[in-house]
Amino acid sequence: MLKLMKHLKPFIVLIISAVILLFVQAMCDLSLPDYMSNIVNTGIQQGGIENAVPKAVRASEMNKLSIFMDKNAKLEVAKNYTLVDKSSSNYNEYLKNYPRLENEPIYILKNVDDSEIDKMNPVMGKAFLAVSGVEKMKTSAKNGVINFNGQKIPANTDLFALFSRLPEVQRSKISENMNKKFTSLGDNMITQAAAGSIKAEYSAVGMNTDKIQSRYIVHIGIIMLLISLLAAVCTIAVGLLGARIAAGLSKNLRRDLFTKVESFSNEEFSKFSTASLITRTTNDITQIQLVVFLAVRMLIYAPILGVGGILKVLNKSTSMTWIIALAVVVLLGLIGSIFAIAFPKFKIVQKLVDKLNLITRENLSGMMVVRAFNTQKFEEKRFDKANKDLTDTNLFINRVMSAMFPAMMLIMNGVTILIVWIGAHQIANSSMQVGDMMAFMQYAMQIIFAFLMMSFMFILIPRASVSAQRVNEVLKMDPVIVDPKKPVHFPDKVKGVVEFRNVSFRYDGAEKDVLKDISFKALPGETTAFIGSTGSGKSTLVNLLPRFHDVTEGQILVDGVDIRSVTQHELRDLIGYVPQKGSLFKGTIESNLKYAKDDASDSDMEEAARIAQAEEFIDEKPERFKSEISQEGSNVSGGQKQRLSIARALVKRPQIYIFDDSFSALDFKTDSALRKALKTETASSNLLIVAQRISTIKNAEQIIVLEEGSIVGIGTHDELMENCETYREIALSQLSKEELA
Repeated sequence: MLKLMKHLKPFIVLIISAVILLFVQAMCDLSLPDYMSNIVNTGIQQGGIENAVPKAVRASEMNKLSIFMDKNAKLEVAKNYTLVDKSSSNYNEYLKNYPRLENEPIYILKNVDDSEIDKMNPVMGKAFLAVSGVEKMKTSAKNGVINFNGQKIPANTDLFALFSRLPEVQRSKISENMNKKFTSLGDNMITQAAAGSIKAEYSAVGMNTDKIQSRYIVHIGIIMLLISLLAAVCTIAVGLLGARIAAGLSKNLRRDLFTKVESFSNEEFSKFSTASLITRTTNDITQIQLVVFLAVRMLIYAPILGVGGILKVLNKSTSMTWIIALAVVVLLGLIGSIFAIAFPKFKIVQKLVDKLNLITRENLSGMMVVRAFNTQKFEEKRFDKANKDLTDTNLFINRVMSAMFPAMMLIMNGVTILIVWIGAHQIANSSMQVGDMMAFMQYAMQIIFAFLMMSFMFILIPRASVSAQRVNEVLKMDPVIVDPKKPVHFPDKVKGVVEFRNVSFRYDGAEKDVLKDISFKALPGETTAFIGSTGSGKSTLVNLLPRFHDVTEGQILVDGVDIRSVTQHELRDLIGYVPQKGSLFKGTIESNLKYAKDDASDSDMEEAARIAQAEEFIDEKPERFKSEISQEGSNVSGGQKQRLSIARALVKRPQIYIFDDSFSALDFKTDSALRKALKTETASSNLLIVAQRISTIKNAEQIIVLEEGSIVGIGTHDELMENCETYREIALSQLSKEELA
């Protein structure tokens, strides 16, 4: 998979944009549990009281609070509060907000920053708790007596006046004893414990505490809504970017793969079956596209979410982090087991898809043969076996995968129960707030969900990596036939003289040469024919000229230039090639003829069709050159297909024509008329003809006889009849002596 990463370079800007958006989304998702915790802790439990520093305190209450503050704390509080009474200039303004001001002075909090609030929080919180504790002592008096530190004090005693007369050290000690439980738990618990007293103070000064609570909850709710909307926008944007990246990558890979395959010689094609190349171009690239899309969406997002969740958990409660660690270890074990079982099967799946495609393609292309030999049942069994093998393998993989998600849900639910169980005990011991436990639970789910997403990717990545490996095998395949780094060019006016000098050729991996020491010269304006028994090397020889193969030894020259020293495009631009099996493309007769020359005129096509003896059957069609041609020319006969293939080569009007047994499907009359027209219309071109019929090549200026890859005779028909035993045997096996005379 990593080998294909270089193909992502064109999308680097989109990838960076997606990463930024994913980071923003992750931060949004990670902030929501904190806000939810604030709603529970502050909005519900504390009635909207955010800290232990009230905005307004009655002077009488402040006097009580100051009893439990040391000298520095009193100075800090005095610095940040302003006393407002009837003589104050802004009295009427504050009276609207604090009606109690009409009866007694009130201390109003100045506009201080958060750092000052953080300093004052423990001071004011502990003071409020101390005052609350003293008042509870009075309400809990029995028989009119308060039991305090072993001393019995009358219930009607002014305890605050009593405490105020005590030394500061003693008051501080009393305050610490009363707040011991809360001070050991940290500032958050002090604030929560003091919230009730602050809320009561707000009521005492005439503030609407219900409105404070509802305002806080609505405020946090709006923030959460905006964060959720931002996360949703990021999600949509990342989905769009991911789709563009994945689709763009797959488009480029298909283009590169197709371009690479087009550069393959027959040697490279022998290493990959057609069905396999089709699978690699379609199914394999689709697998890569899916994984790239999900990787952009999930593989980047999951680590950000997981790491962020762990940091948030550590901030909330380190005492329960072992639960997350346990869940992660179990998840990794589960993912590792599934990965080890499923990965080998993914390789098998792609090979089975290749095999199924191969069987399907063979059956569709060879349907007439299958029906002719009544082997439908055999082919059905063959297809069923391949289909069953693929199905069984997929079922095995799916069964393994299907066990993963229930296991994941079991882990997630188990973690939830464990967090609630442990968290409930900590809440009962006042060492954790309810909102913090709920936030911890959500962060735990986010962490597990991050691992779930990564595990899902780990399931898809093995199959995609197999597909990527298969695609890369094609892309990294170095073609044997390549253009020279510093190509030369043919002369401006190419004559088309073809010369083979001591040419030998051996297929890759073969033990002996197919062609041995072939030397001849073919001149323009003449016809050079090749004949020999089946397997003698005729087609291989003419396929060397357009460089479908490269010679093993020797040289092939065109106008004295070695064909390996020019580009393949420049070489093939000189050649009109008609293969043994006529190949037509889906479209029209016109599009097939113009395949050789885009700008061919109507007169060019008419002329080519006339020479190729295709004019008659084209004229019979109502739409003539606009008539449809089905895939592979299945709606025309073999002879018509050959004539259209010949006409296509003629439209190009090249200097060199190669007819590789291209008249085999023609009757003798059409064959004779076509050769006669060719001789007249292509008088200045070099014609190389591979044939099985003596009648086709009888009038050629040069006939080359091949036997077991070697030339056993060169000359005209008459010369070979006299001097070449092999040619004479072939000729006499086809025609009588009278016909050969």
